[in-house]
Amino acid sequence: MSTIEPLTLPKWGLAMEEGTIGQWLINEGDAFAKGDEIVEIETSKIINVLEAPIGGVLRRKVGQEGTTLPVSALVGVVADASVADAEIDAFITAFGGPTAEACSTAPAEADSTVPADAVAQSDAPAVPAQQAAVASGGSSVPQALLQGDDDSACFATPHARRFADTVGVNLNNVSGNGREGRISRDDVVTAIVSAGGQVAVPAVVEIDRTAPRSEADDSQIAATPVARRLAKELGINLHDCRASGTRGRVCKADVEAANALLNGAPVTAAAIATGAISAEQAQPEFEEQPMNGMRRTIAARLQQSKQTAPHFRVCLDAKLDNVLSLRQQINAADPSVKLSVNDFVIKACAMALVKSPAVNVQYDEESQMIRSFKNADISVAVAIDNGLITPIVKAANSKSLSQISADMRSLATKAKAGTLKPEEFQGGSFSISNLGMYGVKQFDAIINPPQGAILAVGGGEPRAVVENGELAVATVMTLSLSSDHRVIDGAVAAQFLQLLKQFIENPSLMLV
Repeated sequence: MSTIEPLTLPKWGLAMEEGTIGQWLINEGDAFAKGDEIVEIETSKIINVLEAPIGGVLRRKVGQEGTTLPVSALVGVVADASVADAEIDAFITAFGGPTAEACSTAPAEADSTVPADAVAQSDAPAVPAQQAAVASGGSSVPQALLQGDDDSACFATPHARRFADTVGVNLNNVSGNGREGRISRDDVVTAIVSAGGQVAVPAVVEIDRTAPRSEADDSQIAATPVARRLAKELGINLHDCRASGTRGRVCKADVEAANALLNGAPVTAAAIATGAISAEQAQPEFEEQPMNGMRRTIAARLQQSKQTAPHFRVCLDAKLDNVLSLRQQINAADPSVKLSVNDFVIKACAMALVKSPAVNVQYDEESQMIRSFKNADISVAVAIDNGLITPIVKAANSKSLSQISADMRSLATKAKAGTLKPEEFQGGSFSISNLGMYGVKQFDAIINPPQGAILAVGGGEPRAVVENGELAVATVMTLSLSSDHRVIDGAVAAQFLQLLKQFIENPSLMLV
């Protein structure tokens, strides 16, 4: 092949807008065939692998590991080995991506912001990585950690990269313990200490409270909205705050620190040296981390749901004794089947939705249309490390309990491994969120748009009940249905819960 071809970030699903480059599976100069796996890409919900749409030679990795790119952005360049580098650069420039030189220098430029703990050293001359092992702020870094190849492609957090640049550590010498092996600031500190070095406790600059506070106009100081509001409430001028937030902005913690120093006893380097306060106490009690793509998506969708959908809730108790008895019988009769209470809840919801189709709906706010579904595609909330995802048991109304159980085990495994396909978690006509396994008795859930309702399932527990006029003990769980009042009325929601209770308290109906 003599032409230059782009590798671009694909769009996996209608809601996908960006993706984060994970691990490259081939190196520059490697040949590959159509369909080969090229690079892992993390979206807001899953980790997927980009398969080569064509065969060729990877000439340039444009998307560096750990960087987030929009859909259709240039990820890599494919061209024959005979194509000159200048032609590759020209192609990337025309496409709107960085050239080879920019790719190698961009990480350093992006992380050139001096951290708060190195402010006192900002005027010191730069020390090459190959020279003395004493870094800024008095940290002692062994020579072995200073040397190495270009580390711009290392998978590290921005915080870790800034800190490594400050102390001169080459990230190729650091092992990452974060997700997918990502290097954190703590990993850099651990590497320094393990190699026999030390990291100095940052000195906190003491502010003389007898000196006049800044009265300059701080309206142009870069600050987060929360920090600006808090500063106004506390009477703190943003000129008196350090800027340790993202993109060099003053964050809430900076305003709180300035308030403590201006209005309370400051923590100084001298106090640490004399033992008045320990180095551990002087360290911040928190670490700020940016939201990952999944958490940002969850936040945006649920905020939109809470703001736009008029939620109302109806609650109902259902006895579980018959479900528990039937579950025990089935599991004992067939060792290959491991039914859970949640499997019964999914099946009961699916059958109730078919009998109450007014709840089995989605609402398209833009077109003002209500979508009614013939089958019940149940989205089931699964907690994973980075947030929450809702894989879908499709047409649950037509599946047996054992099929639902097998589907849920498979979907939950894929969700935790980040390998769900878009069609396995996008869509759904109804959601279930079960916190009963955590001992939660009752809670309210937020609707998963564009669906019209979500069921919150509490844990089963022995409760006193009245049966045939006599007091008895039964295993009872509370069900709370959150509905969008724009498309579901209160009576409709109540009727759905009645049907759901009927199936749960008489589980044999699910078998016919």
